[in-house]
Amino acid sequence: MIAALNRLVGLVEEHLCAEMDVDGWAGALGTTEYHLRRMFSSLAGMPLSEYVRRRRMTVAAADVVSGRDDLLSIAVRYGYGSTEAFGRAFRAVHGAGPGEVRRDGGPLRAQPQLRFRLTVEGTIPMDTRIVDHPPFRLVGHAARVPLIHQGVNPHIQRHIAALPHEEHLRLKALGNTEPAGLLAVSDDLDPDRTEGSELTYLHGVAVTGEAPTPDGLDTIEVPTGSWVVFRTSGPYPETLQQTWAATATQWFPSNRWRLRPGPEIVAVLDRAADFSTATTELWLPVEAM
Repeated sequence: MIAALNRLVGLVEEHLCAEMDVDGWAGALGTTEYHLRRMFSSLAGMPLSEYVRRRRMTVAAADVVSGRDDLLSIAVRYGYGSTEAFGRAFRAVHGAGPGEVRRDGGPLRAQPQLRFRLTVEGTIPMDTRIVDHPPFRLVGHAARVPLIHQGVNPHIQRHIAALPHEEHLRLKALGNTEPAGLLAVSDDLDPDRTEGSELTYLHGVAVTGEAPTPDGLDTIEVPTGSWVVFRTSGPYPETLQQTWAATATQWFPSNRWRLRPGPEIVAVLDRAADFSTATTELWLPVEAM
């Protein structure tokens, strides 16, 4: 996977002034666009689309400062249809418009070309198993919420807090298959995992495909597939979030599995009364490479 990411970075450099066929590149690299984008964003700390924009604007800055071409020609060269669109992208990276930079010579903020290396630290113990699961259904209460990478997501907190205590008990009684217990389900995730992008969050349980769904509940149908399950215990949600990150930095680069589209599920198996600590299982949909 590390080799594929480094080749991806090289392809980005070769196509800074052209359309980028990430799906085609992923196939040639023996993986999928979904998995490639997810691993890139997890390891680089930014979405692939943001890295491309920063690199384009870094290289474009040299053209702007040189003064050899007019700004419209430079904009078109880097894939923008107008100087206004180019100017917005340029300002977002450099903090100043291209006209100001051409006049004053700066300010400029460079995005260096990335290079991925695998560092084996083993800081996060990873209690892992692979599960082949028949079709099942996730049922519960869903809401659209923004993605937040660190700390408690207040939008999810409010969604869960709005449910009466009796509803949590009713949901828990409905669950009849793994993942067990009350579940935190994230679906329709942006493959780049851009912070602030919207996802569907469902608070609910897993039921077998033939189980009836009570009225008033939202449903996510889950087809047959393989899952990697990471079990963690410790401060909540910090330990879970560290494990989520470690799947990209430690587990996936050293195992012949890749992510596939589907819901990502957290099962809370045990927790302190104040939820300061918890034992959880993180379920990620995968396929063999």
